[in-house]
Amino acid sequence: MVPRELIDTAEVPGGDPLRLFRRGNDFMIVLDRNELMNSRMSGSEEALAEMTIDRLRVPAPHLLIGGYGMGFTLRAALKRLDGDARVTVSELVPKIIDWARGPMAELAAGCLDDRRVEVVLDDVGAMIRHGRGGYDAILLDVDNGPDGLTRPGNDGLYSMRGLAAARAALRTGGVLAIWSAAPDAAFARRLRDADFAVEEVGVKARSNGKGPRHVIWFGIKR
Repeated sequence: MVPRELIDTAEVPGGDPLRLFRRGNDFMIVLDRNELMNSRMSGSEEALAEMTIDRLRVPAPHLLIGGYGMGFTLRAALKRLDGDARVTVSELVPKIIDWARGPMAELAAGCLDDRRVEVVLDDVGAMIRHGRGGYDAILLDVDNGPDGLTRPGNDGLYSMRGLAAARAALRTGGVLAIWSAAPDAAFARRLRDADFAVEEVGVKARSNGKGPRHVIWFGIKR
């Protein structure tokens, strides 16, 4: 087996460091012993964008994507959106963007330079709190789900207060889409209690329909 090579380490505000590894042509972003992202598994992150856009009813939406990751969600969104759409990417860890422009530039495929894209190096929670009625969709993939694995501060996004802020940041008919590595019945109830119309969808990790089963929640602002 080809050995795994450590490329770089990134500090996470309020959390443990992330490490970028490469094995052959594949990249992995790792937290402690948890592999958060792998360049071979993109299906559910792409579905996050595609299925969100399918639920929108406006011609040129403004999307807020929380967490660039490896850019799977952003690239999938750009393929589906027209030229007048806007995508704001909120990324808390600057090195994630550096990796996208550096060792993973081929994987990024120029998506960060698309004229529809604005990258903001900030906490997505802060952007949501200040985005009153400014977004048609908010897509959150900043952690492994509502458990705040990467950074305990992310827990606030999934609290009743955080969900209320997300609802206020959306236009009527807007979509809050949340990716998770696993189901969470308590969170699904909380999302309904926050006055969203909720749909829970299971998706496979790989684009070929194989791999672990992940979950995406869609909350529609009524």
